[in-house]
Amino acid sequence: MPARKFDGQVLRRTRRARDLSQEALGRAEGVDVDQSTVAKWESGTFPEPERLPAIARALREPLDDLFPRDGLPDLADLRCDAGFAQRRTAALIGTKSYIPVSNAERGVRRLNPAYVTRLADAYGVTEEQLLAAQDRSFGVSPAPAVSAPPAPRTLAEKLQYLLETTFPGGRPTDAQIAAAVNAHAGVDVITPDAVEALRTGTPPPAEVLAGLAAGVVLEGLASFFGVTPLYFQSDEELERQVVDAISLLTLRGTSKDFALAARGGQGGLDPAMLAKISALVAEAQQKADPRS
Repeated sequence: MPARKFDGQVLRRTRRARDLSQEALGRAEGVDVDQSTVAKWESGTFPEPERLPAIARALREPLDDLFPRDGLPDLADLRCDAGFAQRRTAALIGTKSYIPVSNAERGVRRLNPAYVTRLADAYGVTEEQLLAAQDRSFGVSPAPAVSAPPAPRTLAEKLQYLLETTFPGGRPTDAQIAAAVNAHAGVDVITPDAVEALRTGTPPPAEVLAGLAAGVVLEGLASFFGVTPLYFQSDEELERQVVDAISLLTLRGTSKDFALAARGGQGGLDPAMLAKISALVAEAQQKADPRS
């Protein structure tokens, strides 16, 4: 099946709309056929694909509008879109034979790298586009896009993410994490078992919950992993704190300082949270100075 769709009736209507005779269309540069051949096209005979660009130019119509493509181009499609018959590609690649191009178009043997550059220039495409078209000639589909994993939301997810990304050479034990948090707090506020509970999402002991509420455990964890304590807070809690802080800073005329501090926090906040903070800052600034 041809890669471009062809409709003889559309060709006829377009030619007549341009007040062009069949003979005149046939004489157009690059078309080069007699009147009877044009008549056959308008009756439904498909033209040689490499003539389609010249026909579109003669009718002053975009190629993709007059002959829409059915799918992405392979090597033969790129050649035809550039208006070259296969036999003419020998000169394009600087050889006596067009067989290297024919083999590549049929999925028999890939192009010599030197030919890739020459053909890309002749076809008016990038080398990347030519190589992608060659892959399609060989039946190779592009690799599917890999979507980014969802951002960690819960405390357990955030701890797991940091353990996987911050310590790729060897993860610290729960005991090591607990010791670091206690050292930062200057008092025992968490045990290895409690670290495991936080890491796995199971309810921690009451004293750890109290430490979390006071912020001392989160501050110790943030110090150990090298991130801002804001990283461990929920979006709702962080948003509430941001609103309160911006309200205060706006009264002092320093809301911009808070925005810069939030963006520069080590470890980085979730992009969605940063966007929300930026919106809150902008809203606060607008309220403080409606002219801004």
